Amino acid sequence: MKSFVLAVVFAVVAAFGASLVLEGFQRPVDTAYSTGGVRL
Repeated sequence: MKSFVLAVVFAVVAAFGASLVLEGFQRPVDTAYSTGGVRL
C-alpha cells in the first residue's frame, strides 16, 4: 500500500513537472500558424 501511494504521488509530481516544461515550448496561435498568405 505504501508503494502504491508513493507511485501515485510520483505520477502527480511528474505530470505537473511535465506540464510546466511543455508550457514553455508552446507558441501562440498567431505565431505558430502565420505565413505570408495567412491573416489573423
